[in-house]
Amino acid sequence: MKEAVFTERAPRPIGPYSQAIIAGDLIFVSGQIPIDPSTGRIVSDDFKEQVRRALENVKAILEAGGSSLDDVVKVTVYLKDPSRFQDFNQIYSEYFKGSFPARTTVFVNDLPAGAQIEVDVIAARHT
Repeated sequence: MKEAVFTERAPRPIGPYSQAIIAGDLIFVSGQIPIDPSTGRIVSDDFKEQVRRALENVKAILEAGGSSLDDVVKVTVYLKDPSRFQDFNQIYSEYFKGSFPARTTVFVNDLPAGAQIEVDVIAARHT
């Protein structure tokens, strides 16, 4: 059994997918790019602002699904510019503290809507 998650605090899906799916005690958050949910547009060209917006979108979806960043067990990050990896890590460590989740970082040629970053997560869910 699965349940879709939706919140107005994160961007509406732009295709045939859910913001997240709850399956048992886990929540699977779809890849989030730095779209501002109030405008439907990329937040800015600034890399650090894009990282924060993408992580804020993830956070909002997790909270809507009964979870939090503290419950994340796996993160996948897609970055366009490998030279920004340290900048990403700096901001990432503001959002994830203590026992860091497992993580994969992939460098890609392109992302939707001209984004510089995309993040998806799997988290435990409070029942």
